[in-house]
Amino acid sequence: MQNYEAIINFIQTLYKTKEFIPLHEPRFLGNEKKYLNECIDSTFVSSVGAFVDRFEKEFAHYVGSKYAIATVNGTAALHTALLLAAVGKDDEVITQALSFVATPNAISYTGAKPIFLDVDLDTMGLSPLALQNFLQTHCELKDKKCIDKTTNRVIKACIPMHTFGHPCRIDKITKICKEWHITLIEDSAESLGSFYKGQHTGTFGKLGVFSFNGNKIITSGGGGVIVTDDEALAKRAKHLTTTAKVPHKWEYEHDEIAFNYRMPNLNAALLVAQLENLESFLADKRVLAKEYSVFFESFNDIEFIEEPKNAKSNYWLNIISVERRDELLKVLNENGIMSRPVWKLLSDLEIYKDCQSDTLSNSRYLESRLVNIPSGVRL
Repeated sequence: MQNYEAIINFIQTLYKTKEFIPLHEPRFLGNEKKYLNECIDSTFVSSVGAFVDRFEKEFAHYVGSKYAIATVNGTAALHTALLLAAVGKDDEVITQALSFVATPNAISYTGAKPIFLDVDLDTMGLSPLALQNFLQTHCELKDKKCIDKTTNRVIKACIPMHTFGHPCRIDKITKICKEWHITLIEDSAESLGSFYKGQHTGTFGKLGVFSFNGNKIITSGGGGVIVTDDEALAKRAKHLTTTAKVPHKWEYEHDEIAFNYRMPNLNAALLVAQLENLESFLADKRVLAKEYSVFFESFNDIEFIEEPKNAKSNYWLNIISVERRDELLKVLNENGIMSRPVWKLLSDLEIYKDCQSDTLSNSRYLESRLVNIPSGVRL
């Protein structure tokens, strides 16, 4: 591949610097310090406070869900969502092999086993065809339960991910899961501000989860949230994430083994301020994606990954597909332009090598070619 210098110069021009350019850094441009000071002055800095309540209400309104339950991070949100779906020891959960390790880790916390399936090339998210083929080949319905005939285990849930903020074909996945009596949990950790056919990601399934890690579009340093339209699930989510404490003014009664997954009020204060600037962040990121798209049109050996059909993506991380992936990664990083490959396929990790999977042909192709390039908000 040629024109390394042109790529370096273009990215440096986009970010107006020849110094180090991170992959995605947070932007604090609004009321973050003001709200943090209000939080400190209130003395409610831990897991109880007005900003937690405010964030949950405003986040639910933004994505279009009835309820939102804030958690300490996205992995805790995933773990809790699986528990809400009654996933337990020796159950199975379908997900995609091209994903971050938090997904199968959360599945493993419950004692269940992940099944890794292939993704679509254009969305990089779970393939409905791969899902349907696996279920038709390996599974049967008994008493409204999806039974894996290979292991005789129940497949309780399915977790597709909207990879790098690009929505997968979630409507088709929703339909398949309903037919097979599988609870759909959307891993929307990377897709805040992304829509599929006009509906926000995370709201198609029974439950959806988002992350606010330091590299996300909006951040509280950490943080996560569960969204649902089911009032009973929302109440149970709050109960499970707050150590299952029975409400009382002074008594400490806990009615089940649960978790301290609460989001501190300090973090929520940051998120309330970040939400106020989300639309401007998203607009800037779409402009950046367009500039990348136009620039890479002149390269025969590089493809810029556009948002899928019927989708409006947040372009959380911009992605290019290139045959000489490692060569480009080396050149960019040596010149202070942070870039990274996609994750190693989860099915190839030693800790998950014994899990079921399909051929993963699309996943392996993408793993060998994808490169994330600087995607931070430039405001």
